[in-house]
Amino acid sequence: MVKIRLKRMGQKKAPFYRIVVADSRSPRDGKFIEEIGTYDPTKDPSEFHVNEELAKKWLANGAQTTETVGKIFKAAGIEK
Repeated sequence: MVKIRLKRMGQKKAPFYRIVVADSRSPRDGKFIEEIGTYDPTKDPSEFHVNEELAKKWLANGAQTTETVGKIFKAAGIEK
């Protein structure tokens, strides 16, 4: 199963995430298929950038989002 989820980057206590499309069996920060955006929760308000075309393409192909990525997509106006 293909999932759209967060890959943690950044230093200790300063998280920064990349929104990636990955196989659900691969580890959180491991191998991924494609990077489709970024998410920075440290800024106030939290900041995100999503490539809408790629996100819609993967959702149309049956990729599932995690809870957090689903909220980011809702804020960005991307619907399934």
